[in-house]
Amino acid sequence: FVHTNLRKNSRQPYAVSELAGHQTSAESWGTGRAVARIPRVRGGGTHRSGQGAFGNMCRGGRMFAPTKTWRRWHRRVNITQKRYAICSALAASALPALVMSKGHRIEEIPELPLVVEDKVEGYKKTKEAVLLLKKLKAWNDIKKVYASQRMRAGKGKMRNRRRIQRRGPCIIYNEDNGVIKAFRNIPGITLLNVNKLNLLRLAPGGHIGRFCIWTESAFRKLDDLYGTWRKPATLKSSYNLPMHKMTNTDLGRILKSQEIQKALRPPKKKIHRRVLKKNPLKNLRIMVKLNPYAKTMRRNTILRHAKNHKLREEKAAKGKAKIQVAGAEKSESSA
Repeated sequence: FVHTNLRKNSRQPYAVSELAGHQTSAESWGTGRAVARIPRVRGGGTHRSGQGAFGNMCRGGRMFAPTKTWRRWHRRVNITQKRYAICSALAASALPALVMSKGHRIEEIPELPLVVEDKVEGYKKTKEAVLLLKKLKAWNDIKKVYASQRMRAGKGKMRNRRRIQRRGPCIIYNEDNGVIKAFRNIPGITLLNVNKLNLLRLAPGGHIGRFCIWTESAFRKLDDLYGTWRKPATLKSSYNLPMHKMTNTDLGRILKSQEIQKALRPPKKKIHRRVLKKNPLKNLRIMVKLNPYAKTMRRNTILRHAKNHKLREEKAAKGKAKIQVAGAEKSESSA
């Protein structure tokens, strides 16, 4: 919810021209002319005159409900909700399972969250940044970015968005003493100041679990920015860190504990299967259960039909023989 609404704040307004489809003089011909009542272009001497205009079903007409630039493009998001979302994204970035499910290559890194010394903030050369990432075993995530570079599918190729690639690590620093220049030329890297954390960068696409590399001072500053469960935030007015919904997240252990098991009823071993209802009018076996005489009735009906069919065939054969005899007698008399 928060990510969706924040993402809307960078939209650029678009609309069709206010005059589109109405730049012609047209009026309906009215009824009694055996044509539709849509407005028609005035005048003569051209194919355009007499053609339908203005309507969204007409060639050269305006669209239905023309888009306007004064649409409500942006959204206001509650500050506490934004902070809650950022706290959730930061918490998820410390869970290896969520980070790996996002696609980051963190199998060989020493720890998560990954915190480095403050001297990294003073790096000014890209080769220093590359060497650091290789020492931290985080270069595998950059190699994934290189391998994912490809052409965009769709119309974005025509709109200066030709190439796309995966996301790499997110470098979070406290002070920029050159760290931006050192890391900015490495593909997939995102740089964030700890004082201006951006949810759209911490959870790209609305999916939590971004691989974050922290400097030591930035990581320490989180307690002042968002507080802890023991004290409120010092850099925000009366803000407390969100509490856990569960104090113990091991749900299986909770359910199997003696306290819970005592309160639960014993499992029902006896299974009651519902009998499938069958239509006796379509199923003879069920009808016989309800009415044993139905079998005799069905048999009598079949025999009666067979007897009637045999009588009809015999009658038809006799009639055919009479016609043949009459024809033979007629031919003899004529001869």
